Amino acid sequence: MTVATQVPELEHPKKAFGWAARDPSGHLSPFNFSRRETGEKDVAFKVLYYGICHSDLHMAKNECGFFIYPWHEIVGVVIEVGSKVQKYKIGDRVGVGCLVESCRNCENCNDNLENYCSSFTLTYGAKSSDGSITYEGYSDSMVVDEHFVVRIPDELPLDVAAPLLCAGITLYSPLRYFGLDKPGLHVGVVDLAGLGHVAVKFAKGFGAKVTVINTSPHKKEEAIQHLGADSFLLSRNQDQMQGAKKSLDGTIDIISVVHSLVPLIGLLKSHGKIVMVGSPEKPLELPILPLLMGRKFVAGSGIGGLKEIQEMIDFAAKHNVKLDIEVIPIDYVNTTMERLLKSDVKYCFVIDIGNTLKQTS
Repeated sequence: MTVATQVPELEHPKKAFGWAARDPSGHLSPFNFSRRETGEKDVAFKVLYYGICHSDLHMAKNECGFFIYPWHEIVGVVIEVGSKVQKYKIGDRVGVGCLVESCRNCENCNDNLENYCSSFTLTYGAKSSDGSITYEGYSDSMVVDEHFVVRIPDELPLDVAAPLLCAGITLYSPLRYFGLDKPGLHVGVVDLAGLGHVAVKFAKGFGAKVTVINTSPHKKEEAIQHLGADSFLLSRNQDQMQGAKKSLDGTIDIISVVHSLVPLIGLLKSHGKIVMVGSPEKPLELPILPLLMGRKFVAGSGIGGLKEIQEMIDFAAKHNVKLDIEVIPIDYVNTTMERLLKSDVKYCFVIDIGNTLKQTS
């Protein structure tokens, strides 16, 4: 199966080069394609770094069922702007996250929640308004409407900024929206993988007390000594969980496999909340009585709108919130995908596109 048999590619005037997966094996290799000319409201930029998200692995292997090309944590430097662009100029440091288009007219778009627009266009695996495929990310350049571009402050290194554009906003947004961003609050983080470490860093940046909840005792030293969490709960230890009952103002649940919510609800104070960020393949059982006993609730959150993404980037720069990254060359990307599948990463992979993407043909 190839992309060409599924979605006809429009030929654009600008030649581009990158790496892409062409079938469900997920193997990436050099790829020549094209991009549109820079329109009057467009920003064209040279891609320098790309943060690898776990969803890249699912998309590359077509596990989502709509295989095209994934990639959506992208930063670089502006090389051209359209005649009506107001926010950016050549040489600016910029980034693009999960979205490149939305309707711009619905209630969600008007509330700066483009991520909840019913007709948004993803940076990967989608068709843009002109009918072309959104080939993004693992490539030498991008062209995007300025509305969907964010500015990267000088204080924030570009390689560190890349994973903030998906992983960062995925955790920043629920912490902010659900009021878990106040100094002195006690926030739980369930699971300590890539997104878990992001949650710890932002919650600490807000001044919260953080407890990591994990199934592995080996994560305790890592959570407290390395990431700065205040405490650790082994979720399989009933005595520890019982001893921490009614201690948390809220919990960010990042687990993407089926698990019980009952022990987590028990950790909440009255009016506490569990915010689901992970997406298990099968529905979870939701016990109602424990929610009634304390006016507790379970909610969900997915990425964020452009205004909030810019706010998050600025916050990270101001408060020195820097994710732990491993920078890799582009020709290491297939090995990286194998390591990602085995959770062999601490905590985010970032591809050095600017220095290692070389066209060989």
